[in-house]
Amino acid sequence: MHRIVISDELEASGVERLRQAGAEVIELEDRKQLPDVIPDFDALIVRSSTQVTADLLERGKRLKVVGRAGIGVDNVDVAKATELGILVVNAPTANLLSATEHTFALLLALARSVPAADALLKKEKWDRKSFVGQELYGKTLGIVGLGQIGTRVTARAKAFEMKVIAYDPFLDAAAAKRIDVELMSLDDLLPLADAITFHTPLTAETRNLLDAPRIAKLKRGALVINCGRGGVIDEAALLAALESGQVGGAGLDVFAEEPPKSWDLIRHPRVVATPHIGAQTREAQERIAAQISEMVLAALDGSLQIAAVNLPFRPAGGRSEPFLLLAELLGRLASSLHRDRLRALQIDLWGIDDDMVKPITVAAVKGALVPFMGEIVNFVNAEKIASDRGIEVVRAVHPRHGDYPYLIGVTLKGDGREHEVAGTLSGSNEPRVVDIHGFRLEFRPQGR
Repeated sequence: MHRIVISDELEASGVERLRQAGAEVIELEDRKQLPDVIPDFDALIVRSSTQVTADLLERGKRLKVVGRAGIGVDNVDVAKATELGILVVNAPTANLLSATEHTFALLLALARSVPAADALLKKEKWDRKSFVGQELYGKTLGIVGLGQIGTRVTARAKAFEMKVIAYDPFLDAAAAKRIDVELMSLDDLLPLADAITFHTPLTAETRNLLDAPRIAKLKRGALVINCGRGGVIDEAALLAALESGQVGGAGLDVFAEEPPKSWDLIRHPRVVATPHIGAQTREAQERIAAQISEMVLAALDGSLQIAAVNLPFRPAGGRSEPFLLLAELLGRLASSLHRDRLRALQIDLWGIDDDMVKPITVAAVKGALVPFMGEIVNFVNAEKIASDRGIEVVRAVHPRHGDYPYLIGVTLKGDGREHEVAGTLSGSNEPRVVDIHGFRLEFRPQGR
C-alpha cells in the first residue's frame, strides 16, 4: 500500500481519489510536523506554502514522488530531488483558463479604474470625472512568455481587437505566425506595448526580468500585468516608475515574497492587487486535485505517462512503454552477463523514432545499473549515477535493420571484456531477445 502525506490543503475530491485507489492518505493539520513524519511516506503532495527543501527530501527515506498541486515548482528543490531519484510531478494544465481570465480581470480593472471607482461609490461619493479610463480596442499588448497561458491570452486579446506582440526565446517564428503574433526581442517589445503581461516561470534568467533599465524603455504610461510568477518584476523599480508616471498602472497577483513584508507597492493608488488567486476558481481547484492525484498514483505505479518536471526526457506517449521495457530488460540481461567493472555502455538503435531515442537510452542505462546498485536507480537519476561513476554512455542511431522493423542493442564494456545483447518487439509488442554475443536466437525475457 502506498503511503501519501498531504501538507497543504487539497480539494476533497482529490483526496478521495487517492483513497479509492487503495493509498493510505494523511492530511497534516500543521506542516511543521512534516520533517518528522516524511521518512514514513512514499509520496508528498504540496501546494505553494510548503517548502520542499533539500533537507526535507533527504529525510524522506522512502520518498519516491513529490506532487506539486499547481504549475510552478519554485518551492521544490528539483535538483536535489533529481539527485535522490525522486520524481517531481505537477498539474500543468489545471489552472490555465483561470489564470488566463484573471489576467484580463486585472487588465480591465486597471484600464477602467474599477476598484477605485467601486471603493469611492461605497463611500456614497458620486464622482465620474475622476475615472476617465481607456479602451483596449486598438491597443498593443506585449506578452512575455507565449506558452499555454500566453497563447490563451493572445486569443482573448484578439477578441478585444488588440494587436499582440510577444517575447519568448524558446518559441520559433513559425509557431508564432500560426497564431498571428509578431515575435520580437524584449527590448524591442517594450517601447511598442500599451500593456505588457508576464507568463513565464521564475528562473535565474527571468528573475527581475523587468528591471529599472527595461522599465525606462516602456512606452510611458504603459500598464504592467503579472499573473505569472512573483520575482520576474523588480518591485522597487516598478514602484518608482508608478510614482514617476513612467508606468501608468500595475495589476499584480503574484509577488517576490508572499505575503509581502512591504505593502508600499500594493497600497499605491494605481495598483490593482490580488493575493495570488489566479487559480482560485472552483473549476481550477477541482481540476488541480484530479490531475495531481492521478499523476502521483501513476508515478508511484511506475508509469511514465505523467507531467514530470525532472525526467531527463519528454514522455513519448503510450507507444514508448514497450520500447522502454525492452531496453531496460536488455540492460539487465547484459549486466547479468557482464559481472565486471562497468566502464562504458553503448546503445545501438535501428528504426527508432527520434523522440524515443533519449527515453530508450535512459531505460537501458537504468536496466544495466539496477543489478549492481539496486532500486535506488530510476529514470530520474540513472544517467547522473552513470556519470558520477565515470561510466561512458554512447548511443548510435542506424537506419532500419534488414531483419527487424525495430532493433535495440546494448553493449557493456569493462576490464577488457564486452557483453552484447539485442532485442526487438513481437507483433503484440512483447519484448524478444534475438541476439547474444552475435548468436542469433529468440526468447521472451522474464522479470524486471
